[in-house]
Amino acid sequence: MLREGDNAPAVTGTSYDGRSFDIGVPAARTVLYFYPKASTPG
Repeated sequence: MLREGDNAPAVTGTSYDGRSFDIGVPAARTVLYFYPKASTPG
């Protein structure tokens, strides 16, 4: 479990067109925000 102030782990994501990208690049600030799909319950 991450806590406030912890370094982000190395994570690789995949974009909608199949390209990969890095999330949590060392020495860079990363904000990752999740939100529910529009017009769905919950």
